[in-house]
Amino acid sequence: MDQEILELERLCAVMYETGDSNMRQHAEKVLVDLVNDPHVLQKCQLLLERAVSPYSLLIAASTLTKRVTKHGTPLTIQERLDIRNYVLHYLYNATKHTAYGTDQLSLLFARVTKLSWFESSKDEWLFRNVVSDISKFLQGNTESCIMGVQILNGLVTDVNQSDNVKPLTRHRKIAASFRDTTLFEIFQLACRLLTQALVSGEQIQGNEQCALVGAVLRLTLTCLSYDFIGTSYDESGDDLGTVQIPTGWRTTFVDLSTSQLFLNLYNVLPESLCCIVMSCLVQIVSVRRSLFNNTERAKFLADIMKGIKGILENPQKMSDEATFHEFCRMLARLKANYQLGELVKAACYTECMRLIADFTVASLRMWQFSPNSIHYLLSLWQRMASSVPYVKAQEPHRLESYMPLILKSYVESRLKSVEVIVRDSLENPLEDMSFVKQQLEQVSSIARCDYTTTCQLLVRTFDETASHLDKYLHSNMDNQQLTIQIGKLAWVIHLVGAVIGGRVSFAATDDHDSMDGELVIRVLQLMDVTDRRLPSGKGYVTVELAFLSFFDQFRKIYAGDQVQKTSKVYKRLGEVLNLTDESAILGIFVSKIITNLKYWSNNEQILTGTLRLLGDLSIGFSSVRKLVKLGTIRFLLENDPSSHFPFLNVDSKISDLRCRTTFYTSLGRLLLVDLGEDEEKLTRFMVPMTTTFHSLQQMLQNASSNATMSSHAVRTLLGVTRDCRGLAYAFNTKSSYMMLFDIIYPTFTDILQKSIELWSHDPDVTTPVLKLFAELVLKRGQRLDFDVASPNGILLFKEASKLVCGYGNRILAMGEPPKDQVFSHRLKGMSLCFRLLKNALCAGLVNFGVFQLYNDPTLEDALNVFVKLAMSTDSSHFLDYPKLSSSYYSLLEVAMQDHMSFVSGLPPSVVYHLFKTLTDGLTGLDTVICTCCCNTLDHLVTYLFRIGSRAPALSNGDITSAVSLKRRHNEVDRQREQHFLQMMIDRPDILQTALSTVLHTIMFEDCRNQWSMSRPLLGLILLNEEHMPTLQKTLCEPGVEHGRLNLESVSNCFNQLMFCVDKNLHSKTRDRFTQNLSMFRREVNDIIKAASSGQNTGAGLDLTANSSNMMT
Repeated sequence: MDQEILELERLCAVMYETGDSNMRQHAEKVLVDLVNDPHVLQKCQLLLERAVSPYSLLIAASTLTKRVTKHGTPLTIQERLDIRNYVLHYLYNATKHTAYGTDQLSLLFARVTKLSWFESSKDEWLFRNVVSDISKFLQGNTESCIMGVQILNGLVTDVNQSDNVKPLTRHRKIAASFRDTTLFEIFQLACRLLTQALVSGEQIQGNEQCALVGAVLRLTLTCLSYDFIGTSYDESGDDLGTVQIPTGWRTTFVDLSTSQLFLNLYNVLPESLCCIVMSCLVQIVSVRRSLFNNTERAKFLADIMKGIKGILENPQKMSDEATFHEFCRMLARLKANYQLGELVKAACYTECMRLIADFTVASLRMWQFSPNSIHYLLSLWQRMASSVPYVKAQEPHRLESYMPLILKSYVESRLKSVEVIVRDSLENPLEDMSFVKQQLEQVSSIARCDYTTTCQLLVRTFDETASHLDKYLHSNMDNQQLTIQIGKLAWVIHLVGAVIGGRVSFAATDDHDSMDGELVIRVLQLMDVTDRRLPSGKGYVTVELAFLSFFDQFRKIYAGDQVQKTSKVYKRLGEVLNLTDESAILGIFVSKIITNLKYWSNNEQILTGTLRLLGDLSIGFSSVRKLVKLGTIRFLLENDPSSHFPFLNVDSKISDLRCRTTFYTSLGRLLLVDLGEDEEKLTRFMVPMTTTFHSLQQMLQNASSNATMSSHAVRTLLGVTRDCRGLAYAFNTKSSYMMLFDIIYPTFTDILQKSIELWSHDPDVTTPVLKLFAELVLKRGQRLDFDVASPNGILLFKEASKLVCGYGNRILAMGEPPKDQVFSHRLKGMSLCFRLLKNALCAGLVNFGVFQLYNDPTLEDALNVFVKLAMSTDSSHFLDYPKLSSSYYSLLEVAMQDHMSFVSGLPPSVVYHLFKTLTDGLTGLDTVICTCCCNTLDHLVTYLFRIGSRAPALSNGDITSAVSLKRRHNEVDRQREQHFLQMMIDRPDILQTALSTVLHTIMFEDCRNQWSMSRPLLGLILLNEEHMPTLQKTLCEPGVEHGRLNLESVSNCFNQLMFCVDKNLHSKTRDRFTQNLSMFRREVNDIIKAASSGQNTGAGLDLTANSSNMMT
């Protein structure tokens, strides 16, 4: 053992210190496998006790954490208890170690405690006495106190994380129990320590004292950031979080002691700790409103605003960027949690808002100091502006005097930033449109608060900048000044679009529409100037993106189906630009779209935005009908677009080929408006494609392999495939789809089959082909309702089956790809293949009984490929990859619903594998997938019950008398039924496992689809009546979420569950059972609560004794 420990210590050092990659990989492999060693506990303890290097300490602690968390072979309760006690002894008595080593040991303690939270013995909770144990750390020196606080912080953090315990419902039960029993005690302990620190005040200057106070503050912040109601709130998203403080904490906040504590701490603590204090204040401001009554809420709000006023009057500590950022977050949370009518009633409202406005103006002007904080300040004023129409308080809010100042400072700061960005070659924020769009949405509400002043500012700014641009364009001055003016105009155009889009949130007047007209005129005039420079190659990307943003906002307000046709904006446009109505404006839109597609095909960002605009215009009911009357659109529909737009050329970038689908979807919608049943019109439109079909057909016929095909031919194939998919998506009427099908079948479908044959290994080819076929067989509306005399439905399904079989068999023959290509080269294609087959099976293309009647293997071949692909794939992949999960389980549901005659004839190993994936899906986190699995299981159980009712031998294994004389079955079907029955009899654990999984989910987990779970549950109970007493005893055994349940009480619940439920699966019986299930679940929850109450927390651990042992 000693030699092994020495070798492990050497490998720990090698893993982190050596520069030899081969040695590091070998060390990593050995150390990773250590977790599977049967003597892992002893070896890790020896590594910890020797503590030769911080690396061996880190590896030992992390290995123990993995072993504790490892599924399948859990440690005994005593082993976990020994590990927990040993870690506490070790941390209490150990000499100084590296931070990452002690952090990993703290994590180990937290993980053991979390996973064992519900372990009990003799009415005593074994792992819940954490505060009493850690209190012994707090009685020692400063270093010991810091260690104790860090352990508590690690525990609260780990219990609050949902990704380290599965299933999610188990985590939520542990987290809820921890919240109810321990969290408040930890929070009170932290507040007491902070109160002691406040008393010492200015004495907190030493490194150790600051470290201790910082650790306590982080613990407090972790407590306040706890997910109290199990919503898994993600703070990286919208900052609208409300802290759902439990009612039991109410007095701590109502008496204002907590808020006053942190406001006072902010004043006395050194600047390095103020950021954490401010983070705690953010959470305190976000405490749920319902925790207070009206009087208490007003008192609490007044206290907070008084504190904000004090901070703004002495802003020296906000020179720290992190503190500044947290203060901005606090201001945003203040308005998110309280109404403007409540704010104005505070005694210091007027002075406080004046200070906040001054602070905002100064912050906007310092745009480089903390750019990410601007979002929160704008969010505050946006919500203020949006609340103005709804304020009923008599006290004046005075926002009309602040909003213009804030807007002006924002506009001026953005324009000034352009000069610095160009001069110093900094990152341009206009290149990240998602970031800019969010700010512009906020500014639009602020701008509409005093729209007259806003428009005057924008008109003045636009005119000044445009005049400077005109001067530089004609004077051949340096390029930097020209770039600056272009950047400024881009910002102004974005702002014009934003304030026009803000009209939807406010009651606009005719005067406001006229002001919009003045802004629109200037933008369109500038666009005319920039477009004239494009033929000479002098374009500006930022300005073009700004134009697209402007058009998008203008379209929503003045060019949509809900727009008032008498808007004053058109009156002003008619006077200056002769654009008198919506059709004229749409002509400008189309002209700009054509210009961009012609000159900006090499810029993917502009191209994508332009096609998105065209797609939005083609969806509107009235706008699309006006568009098709324009000469430009008619020309586009009657001529080959590829001869005018470079992005449609074969030599375009591969990523641009995706834009072709979007483009042809829009063209298809435009063509569909007046298409009707005019086959000649569609034929003329499709001439470029049909010509390409025939040329590809010739090349493929002459090609002996994919190596003889040029890259030009491949790209031509990809392009026309994406074009056809766009048209297939747009043609959602029966007549248009039938005409399209007649054109592409059989020439183009043969090309697609050949392409799969030649390039099955290349996802760049197979992905668009599979997506096109999945679209062709997708039933949109009534488009696939072929005529009674038409064979097209059968032909289309046979083509789909042929494609699925060709692709599936080839990727099966290729074997397993490298790990980094598993999804791209195998699972993605499988997902598309499953989706294609599911669409084809659900489209109603053919009566599938015809295939069996005429011995046509088309259907069974496709289903067999599906089964082979499923068997060749690791079952974990079906839940790890969402797209594959969705397509696989939806196809499995269709197979179990409509094709059980096929499923019942599968070999036992296949059926058992499908059952395993089905059971895995039932325990998955995705509710949609779980519901799909419930439906699939219901179809399967119903089938079993139906044939079992004709075969009473299902319960005793006698198959010889299973054939009912009442119905005469096809011999093959009868044999398959017998085969399936025998499989279920041979493996009764299959259905029993499914029954146990469903019942466990309903009884002990957060079941969000109870109705879906009830559907298969009745059939499972009826098929496993003899197993039910045993299962009830198993369910009553102590589990990770509950203690031992009373067997008699649980049995009574099951009796009530089956009360007045007949032994059949008729609709009325199912409905009755579902009603009983709701009552059953409530009663079981009451039993679980009763079992969890009345147990005591054990006595504290003696940390001063000799170190405990993990090797017992």
